[in-house]
Amino acid sequence: MSLINKMLQDLDARGTPEGRADAEGIRSVPERERGVSRALVFGGAAGLTAAAIALGWVYLKRPAVPPVLVSVASTPALPVPAAPPAAAPVVVAEPAPVPVPAPAEPRGMPVVAAAEQAEPAVKVKSKAKAPADIGDMELHRVTGRASQPAAAPVPKTAPATSERIVDGKQVTPQQRVENTYRRALGQLEDGRVSEALAGLQQTLQLDPRHQGARETLVRLLLEAQRPDEAARQLQLSLALDPKQPAQAMMLARLQLDKTNGGPAALDTLMRSLPYAADNGDYRAFLAGVLQREQRYREAAEQYQLALQTAPDNSVWWMGLGIALQADNHPAQARQAFERAKGLQTLSPQLQAFVERKLVQLAAVK
Repeated sequence: MSLINKMLQDLDARGTPEGRADAEGIRSVPERERGVSRALVFGGAAGLTAAAIALGWVYLKRPAVPPVLVSVASTPALPVPAAPPAAAPVVVAEPAPVPVPAPAEPRGMPVVAAAEQAEPAVKVKSKAKAPADIGDMELHRVTGRASQPAAAPVPKTAPATSERIVDGKQVTPQQRVENTYRRALGQLEDGRVSEALAGLQQTLQLDPRHQGARETLVRLLLEAQRPDEAARQLQLSLALDPKQPAQAMMLARLQLDKTNGGPAALDTLMRSLPYAADNGDYRAFLAGVLQREQRYREAAEQYQLALQTAPDNSVWWMGLGIALQADNHPAQARQAFERAKGLQTLSPQLQAFVERKLVQLAAVK
C-alpha cells in the first residue's frame, strides 16, 4: 500500500504549481482517512486473483467426455433442440426401457441400435453418460450380446422307475434277466454246477417264462439224478405255457418211469396235443402211451397220423401193426408188418420180432 500512497503524492505534487493561492488548501490524505480506500482496492485485487485461479483450476480439472457411439443406420434424424437458457438445467426422468425378448433378438445385433428401435422417444438429459456406462455399451456393441441372465439349465430326465442302476449304467428288467442267465452259463462252463443251478433258479424267479433257463435247469437236475425236481420244473413251465410239445414229452417220460405213471403221462400229452398237430414224433409217442394203457384203437389212429408226416418210418409201421393186431384187425396188421419189414431199416432184434409176427398172422386166416 505504500507504493500506491507514493504514487498519489507524486500526482498531487505535479498537478499544483508553486505560488497558487489554493495550494495550501490541498493536503495529503491522512493515513487514517485513506484506510478505507486502500482496503477496497486490496479486496478487489484479491478477489480477481482468486476468481482467475478458480476458473483456471476448473478448466484444467474438467473430466474428459469420450465420444458417444451411435448407430447411424438405425438412428432417425432428430431435430436439434434449442439451446437451454442459462438457468439451472431441468432433468427429465428417463422412462423405464422396454425389455426386448432374448429369442427375438438376432445374434450380433448391437445393443445401442436395439434400444433405439424399442424406444423411439427423444430423451433429454442434462449431462452426458458416465464413462463406465459408455464403455459397457461399447463392449456390448462389439460382442453383439446383451448382459442378460443366463438361461436356466434344463434338468436331465430321471431314469424310469422300472430301470435299475448297476455299475453306473441303467439296466432294464429284461437286461437284468439276460445278465443273470449268461452269468449262470459262464459258471456252468467253469464247472461250478451248484452256482450255475442257483443262477438259473434266480433267472426263473425274475422271469418264469425264460425257456432257455428252464430247459438248462431241467437238464442239470436230470444229470444230478434229481428227477422229481426236474418234473416239478416242467410242470411249472407247462402250467404257464402249454404250447411246448418238447417239454410235455419230457415230462411224460419222467412220469412213465414212476409206478402207475401212465395216466399222468397221458394227461400231460393230451393237454399239449392241440399244439403238436403236425409233429409226427409227438403223435407216435402218444400212440405208444395209449398202447401201453391198452387203448389200441386210439393208438392205431395216432400211428396213422404220424405216418402221414413220415411214410418211411419202419418203427412206426411196426407199432401200427401191433396196435391193429391187438384191436383184432389181423389183415391190416399183416400189411403193416410187411411194410415195416420191406423198408429194411429196422435193427436185427426188431427185424426178427416183425418176422415172428408175420408167421403168427399167416397161421390165422
